[in-house]
Amino acid sequence: MNTKPAISLIIPCNNEERNLRPLVAAIQSAIEPLALAYEIIITDDASQDDSWEIIKRLAAGDPRIRGQRLASNCGQSAAIWAGIKAAHGRYLVTMDADLQNDPADLPKFIEALKRFDCVCGTRIQSRSLGDNFTKRASSRIANWVRNTVSGDTMSDIACCFRAFRRECVEDLRFFQGMHRLLPMLLRMEGYTVSEIAVTHRPRLSGSTHYGIWDRLWPALHDLMAVCWMKKRRLRYLIAEKVNL
Repeated sequence: MNTKPAISLIIPCNNEERNLRPLVAAIQSAIEPLALAYEIIITDDASQDDSWEIIKRLAAGDPRIRGQRLASNCGQSAAIWAGIKAAHGRYLVTMDADLQNDPADLPKFIEALKRFDCVCGTRIQSRSLGDNFTKRASSRIANWVRNTVSGDTMSDIACCFRAFRRECVEDLRFFQGMHRLLPMLLRMEGYTVSEIAVTHRPRLSGSTHYGIWDRLWPALHDLMAVCWMKKRRLRYLIAEKVNL
């Protein structure tokens, strides 16, 4: 690409071969009317289907589509972080590859970034249209546990449809499970975080990667670590400088 993108869309992918082409087409339809340079970065987390072959074909047809494949299955946090490190855009947008996030919501995120450093999607109003009872219950439990322990007020921590300024994550160190707690970590660093309602569509192809227990226990473990970090965080203010 000759033009540095304003927006980098970062998409972790694991066994989503039937969703990738319609997802990319939907992103292009939503973002091209904004007249902003963009790139789409898809990180294949060692899929066992034809996801990587499809990513290579998509990239061959459009240089704005960039792909990378992890050597082994490392999880969603690792795939997101690999995408962030590969991104060139001023604004970064993370979203899932399963087509449950609706790219038509992208203009709302871009508009909200004029007022906030990070904007998180919340599916509270639309989740009943896209998920079964088990997924809705696991999400409610995870949100309740997180907010009870941390004192935070985010309504949908499991929604990875987010947009944030590049500088928000430049100094962060990612860890497994961090994608769930990113808004809390950004607030700790002094960035402004807001939520906007997003569409949540039913999954039409592939299968979910999470259930109640693999959401709750890892999230609780990570949450305790972040609460410790929040309590022990260094705080200081420079009073004067010389030769700096």
